[in-house]
Order: sequence, then structure tokens, then C-alpha cells
Amino acid sequence: MSDLASLEQIILAQIAAASDEAALETVRVSALGKKGSISALLSTLGKMSPDERRTQGAAINLAKDKVTEALAGRREVLKSAALDARLAGETIDVTLPVREAPAETGRVHPLSQVMDELTTIFADMGFSIAEGPDIESDDYNFTKLNFPVGHPAREMHDTFFFNPKEDGSRLLLRTHTSPVQVRTMLSQKPPIRVICPGRTYRIDSDATHTPQFHQVEGLVIDKGSHLGHLKWILHEFCKAFFEVDHINMRFRPSFFPFTEPSLEVDIQCRRDKGEIRFGEGEDWLEVLGCGMVHPKVLKNCGLDPDVYQGFAWGMGIERIAALKYGMPDLRAFFEADERWLSHYGFRPLDLPTLAAGLSA
Repeated sequence: MSDLASLEQIILAQIAAASDEAALETVRVSALGKKGSISALLSTLGKMSPDERRTQGAAINLAKDKVTEALAGRREVLKSAALDARLAGETIDVTLPVREAPAETGRVHPLSQVMDELTTIFADMGFSIAEGPDIESDDYNFTKLNFPVGHPAREMHDTFFFNPKEDGSRLLLRTHTSPVQVRTMLSQKPPIRVICPGRTYRIDSDATHTPQFHQVEGLVIDKGSHLGHLKWILHEFCKAFFEVDHINMRFRPSFFPFTEPSLEVDIQCRRDKGEIRFGEGEDWLEVLGCGMVHPKVLKNCGLDPDVYQGFAWGMGIERIAALKYGMPDLRAFFEADERWLSHYGFRPLDLPTLAAGLSA
């Protein structure tokens, strides 16, 4: 019995000293496995007399129960310690800010936003959208729009021309979206009421000009169109776009080859601490050009100027976007700087509507 007691103490000590579950399993196998020390003692019971078997069997089984209980207790301690170590190693700092969803971090470029605002406003007035190619012919870009031979816009220092063809004609990158008006008049019968947004190209680059920029032009052709209609449309547009209840406008005489008479449009504003506020103040700011479609342009597009007349206007989208949202340099629109886009961009789901507000 003294040997059994010593064996029991040794096994219990080994169980207490086990540093992990693998070491504990080794102790269990050495004690209770098929060839374990306690299992070996149990196998000797068959050779004993009934009295010895009764006495020794009870003692050996008691030792086995103590070892089994000690194994289970130590296993729970080791599991708890392993879990604590794992939790300590995989700790998450819950004080860190939650990462925003892609729909929250992504931004709509201001050009796209302003395009949507423009189309929303003019669609409410009954205008449809007309589009055309960026690469145009000299005829559509200049000749049909009454640009005379020798006009500065036809020169290489102002326009991106392609190499001449065998017949001497040259394609070019359109310098305005007016060729879309030409294509519309050639393909549709009046009444016509369209806007023509799109990319345009001119050889110019500084804080207020870029080689590639965006314009939106409007065209109305009908039998009774006149300057009063044009002024009302532009007045309502400026109020809606700049989101003011009232705005004063000033129409000044100007010259464009494709309109007669031609007008430049200024809107009332107040400059204060680097900001421009529209609908108040005593300053004026030019925003667009417009006029009645020149009779020669109507003739060139197959329309009888004695029957039809119309008006057109055009403005730079980057320019009005910069005026509305306070962007000092137009070149930043094309630099793909994520910091700039994060500051000036719009959330993807904030769609402009006249009811809820264009820039809400």
C-alpha cells in the first residue's frame, strides 16, 4: 500500500506540474493508459485471493479516481489559461474609430455632380439632352457656325488639329459643344429645345483655363422664340443653380460669330473674405454668353430664317462649379488628388433634386 500511495503522490505531482494540455495528456497516458502504472496494478488483481482483491482493488480504484479527478481539474485550469493567453494576444482596441463603408468614403466628382444639377434644372424646364463626338470636322466646328476664314479660333495656337487628310481637310478636337447644336438642327425639325453638355478642348492652361474642359450649351429653335424667353430661362436657371430666391442679372452687348445679337451675362454678387455670394451685394460677375442664333447658321443647317428663329447660350461647367463651391483653381479638377476630391466631392447617394435641394 505504501508503494501505491507513493505512486499516487508522484502522479498527482506530475499532473500539477503539467504546463500545457499536451504535457497533461502524457501524464494521463503514463498513468491510465493500457500500459500505464495504475492500469498495470489493476491487471494484477486477477492473480490475488478474494480477500486481497477486495482490499487492493478498492485502494487501486480509489487512487485511479483521484488521478482522474486531478486530471480533469488540471485540464480545466490549462484550458482557461490558454484562452486567457489567446484573448490577450488577439485583443481588439475598441476605442479605434469604425471604418466607414465604401458608400460613405467614396465621393462623386464635382463635375459629375454639377452635370447632374444642370440636367435636373433644364429637364424641369422641358429640355432634352443632345450629345455628339469629341472629334469633329472643321465644317461642323467652324464653317456652319459662321466662323470666317482667318478667324483666330481656326489657328493652330488655339485648336487641336489632326494631321491633314489627302484631300486637305482636317479633323479636330471640338473647341465648344456648338457642333452638337449643328447636328441637332440638321437631324431634327423644330421646335427644338436641347442642352448639349460635354468635353471641349482648347490650347490654354492656367488657373482659370485648362486644355480640356466641359461646357453646357442650350439651344431653342421655334417660330416665335425671342430674347425675352432666353432671359427668363437664364434667370430661372441661375436662381435654381446657385440656390437663391432672387438674383439680378445684367445683359451686355458682345460678339460671337454664331449669334446676332450676342450678349454676355453678369450676375449680381458680393465678394467678402474670399467668398462670393450671389443674389446680394453691388458687384457683378460674368458667367456665360448667349444670343439669338445667327440667320446664316440657320441657313447652313437647313432652316429658313424667315420662318424660324432661336437662341442659344453656353457656359463652362468647371467655371460655374468653382463659383458655386468655392474652388480657386480649375486645374485641380483634373489632378486626381484624393484629398481634394474628399474635400469637394459629394456622397454617392446625395442625388440632386429641385425638391430636396441640388447640393443637399
